Amino acid sequence: MYNDNRMTIYLGIETSCDETAAAIVKEGRIVLSNCVQSQIRTHQTFGGVVPEVAAREHLESINHIIALALSEAKLSKKDLSGIACTVGPGLIGTLLVGIAAAQSLSFAWDLPLIGVDHLYAHVCANFLDTDLKPPFICLLVSGGHTQIIHFADFNEFKILGQTVDDAAGEAYDKVARLLGLPYPGGPAIDKLAKDGNPHAFKFPEAKMADLDFSFSGLKTAVLRCLEKLEQPWPVTDIAASFQNAVTDALVRKTLLGREKTGAPFIVLAGGVAANTVLRKKMQAQSKVPVIYPSVRYCTDNAAMVAAAAYFTKSAGELGFGGDPAYSRQKRSRLSRAK
Repeated sequence: MYNDNRMTIYLGIETSCDETAAAIVKEGRIVLSNCVQSQIRTHQTFGGVVPEVAAREHLESINHIIALALSEAKLSKKDLSGIACTVGPGLIGTLLVGIAAAQSLSFAWDLPLIGVDHLYAHVCANFLDTDLKPPFICLLVSGGHTQIIHFADFNEFKILGQTVDDAAGEAYDKVARLLGLPYPGGPAIDKLAKDGNPHAFKFPEAKMADLDFSFSGLKTAVLRCLEKLEQPWPVTDIAASFQNAVTDALVRKTLLGREKTGAPFIVLAGGVAANTVLRKKMQAQSKVPVIYPSVRYCTDNAAMVAAAAYFTKSAGELGFGGDPAYSRQKRSRLSRAK
């Protein structure tokens, strides 16, 4: 259930990867400010995120972003009920920057500090500017994570399936690199695929038991396809066909999970939830309403972190890696960095 009614306005801090973010959120739903400073241009040079570089940029930006979030919300430290920060999963060095900032402010301002699970925060992005409540089935596709989760209540969930190797987001980044597209790969492929034929190439879907996913073989299939083609490659068709294969797998298994649970809603969360083809397919094939956050809340942001602090008691009690019902024999990526 909700936190103590007295604690309604949170300052959220997010530094799990390559966005330095701070936000002020009231009652877990009303966004008073949401400030994000992206490092994408910096890391495009390297074709991916360099942890040491990301941590240094977070150090340079964190104080300014926090001050900006308070200024845009027209609030001061006296108006806050608590401070929330992402504690994982993420890059260790970048997480430490946000945690250290949050700890310092918590001590200096005498405010409670709430650690937030990054994956749970992505789910909570759906509560921002809405009145959505569980139960629902959630497809969470963020960075190195692809999961189908059934939420019976805000703090009651069960993981029904997840990736056993590459996550969907990782596959997008790797295929984008094969095609010579810039980082991050998801938006680049999504944009290019709009001009391509999604049925030009037939890429396989891994045959996984139950509701688990595997995208490593799909990436390899694209590589083998490119090796057989003459230059110049039909890049738009390859991008469209690859995206078609990924989204088909995501939609099919999410709908199967929905049927098994009887959930009245399907919720999308994480960076890949911004994918236009995934949204359209899910809406077209689902028998129940499909809900997803605004694009600005799909990628890493601090508003979702502040919302998560409101809807859970503490991150220590809710980390997705702590679901005992999900077999430990299956390869879990819940605690792995992006």
